[in-house]
This record gives sequence, structure tokens and C-alpha cells, in this order.
Amino acid sequence: MIVPIELENSSNITYDISIDELPKLTFYTKVAIITNPTVAGYHLETLLSNITAPQLEVVTIPDGEEYKNLETIENILNELFEHKFDRKSLLIAFGGGVIGDMTGFTASLYQRGIDFIQIPTTLLSQVDASVGGKTGVNNKYGKNLIGAFYQPKAVYINPQFLKTLPSREFAAGVAEIVKMAIMFDKEYFKFLQTADLTDEEVLKEAIRKSVELKAWVVNQDEKEAGIRAVLNYGHTFGHVVENETNYTTYLHGEAVAIGIVMANALAVELELFTQEEAQSVKAFLQSASLPTEYVIKNVDNFYEHFFLDKKSANNNIKFILPNGMGDYKVVSDIDEKIVKRVLQTFGSNR
Repeated sequence: MIVPIELENSSNITYDISIDELPKLTFYTKVAIITNPTVAGYHLETLLSNITAPQLEVVTIPDGEEYKNLETIENILNELFEHKFDRKSLLIAFGGGVIGDMTGFTASLYQRGIDFIQIPTTLLSQVDASVGGKTGVNNKYGKNLIGAFYQPKAVYINPQFLKTLPSREFAAGVAEIVKMAIMFDKEYFKFLQTADLTDEEVLKEAIRKSVELKAWVVNQDEKEAGIRAVLNYGHTFGHVVENETNYTTYLHGEAVAIGIVMANALAVELELFTQEEAQSVKAFLQSASLPTEYVIKNVDNFYEHFFLDKKSANNNIKFILPNGMGDYKVVSDIDEKIVKRVLQTFGSNR
């Protein structure tokens, strides 16, 4: 199953997203696989048996969002210099969203840009993070504030890799799946409400649908000048949750799930979303074993963190909100008092 990315309106780049068993891959240049110990322990042998290259290196970096920083990028770069990689060399991102983001960013930097491909091994990265060329790292000010739009040469999605995925990591990917449905496809949300994602064929269909929606968006707007910003639904709130908890309490998808609940509460306040719709989303997230509660200790501090969001500009916070199920509205002129009133409902003194 092939889903094409065709960025004809911007960079004139095209590549394929393959959803199937991993094919045999032959390269005629130096190749480095960037992975972490967890993924390597489960799947590296499988990947190595499918790759032929004149020189193949494995660069293992620590597992976890807390290592998604410039120090790790420099360590990867140093490995590439040590092995004398050149401009024709290739990187392979083999892991989840953190690995994909850092590998892509490293590829964009090394000798001003070398090729890379994505082989995602988590549900979150298969349905979202590996598609579309967003790369980057976190710093103390926020998430993914340092990075680049840098497209891979190919994406190979093998659902078989998900068989070793912990249930918590699987649930984190479901948050990104439901995000697509709420924003763009009401019928897809209905499908998800009754879908058994533990069934291999049902899961493959959910991955396909999510990737097609993501590709449809990216093909229109590679660098997030318009509709692609809608994919950040739940993220404006979720990134603050991650930052407040030092990226150690919640997986990214878990923070997004909390952010979706918060965004929906704001949409209900603005009469864009009904309370029943918000409750149906919350019930779905809970059924997928995702967190939906978060206690905001200081509403003013939480609000101020919004201004570090990449979607905000000119002291205006841009909120991506559902406008009924399957539709969206981008709002950037919401009164501060209204936003804080909603945030207060998540406060410690509620």
C-alpha cells in the first residue's frame, strides 16, 4: 500500500510512504541507522537483515523525550564525522517520533544536508511523526522550538513492529489518530469509536486512513503556513503540559490527549463544540487508556507558556479548535479572561 507525498506547490519534492512489510533495501553509499537501545533490542537484527550497503553503522542514543536536545544532536554528528560520512551518505531513523525528529534534524545539518529515510516503530510515529518532514529538538523554553522542515526520501511503515510496543506507547499513538478524525473526518471518528485496534487488519486500515489524511494536509501546506497548523490540535495545550512536567511524566501522545480535552473545553465555551461532542471524545480517549485529567497549579504561568508556541505571533495565541465533529476553526483573538476561565476548570482549586 503506497501513499504519495507530492509537494509540488512548494519544494517540488515527491516521495512514497509504504505501509507493508519492510522490503529489502540496497544502498550504494555509507549508511547510519539512528536508534535507541529499546528498539535495537527488539528489531535491529530484522532491519540489518534487510539492508545491503558498503558501510553500515549503528548509532544508538538514549531512549526518552528528555534526551531530545542539541547535546544528543551533536553526539550523532560527531559519530558521523568519526566515520567520515559525506554528502552522499544516508541516515535511517529507526524508532519512534523522538528518533525520527532528531535523525531528520541531524540530516538537515550534516554538511548542509544529506538524505534520510524514516522507518517508524511506534504507532504515533507511523500515523503522524514520520510523515511530512517536521524535525527538531526541545529546549528549556519549549518543545520542538529548534528544528527544520526537512523531508525524508521515503517512509517505510511496517505494522509488524508494533507487536512489541508497550500498551502505553500504543495508546499514545491513538491520540494522534483521533486528532485527525476530529479535525477532518466525522465518519472516521465514528469508525474509531467501535474499531478494535488490536485486530491487525483494522489497525492497518486506521494507519492507512491517518497517513492519507496527513499526506493530504502536507501536500497542500508543507511548511505550516495554513491548513497544516490544524494538525497541532491538542498540541498547544499539550506542549505546556509536557514542559511543566519536564517531559518525564507523560508520553507525547498522552500530553496531546490532555491537550485535546482542554482544547475541547475551550471550544465548548465558545459554542463551537457541544458538551456532548466533547464528552464523546473524552470517553473515547479514556477507553483507549489515555489520560484526560491534569491539574494546573498556576493558571497565569500556564497561559504565559502559550506565547512560546510556534503557532503564536504578534502576541496573539493561535488556538486550533474543533468546529463541530470533523471540522475545525483557527482562532487567534480569544479574550484572555475566557481562556483563563477555561483553564481554571483544570486548576487545583476547582
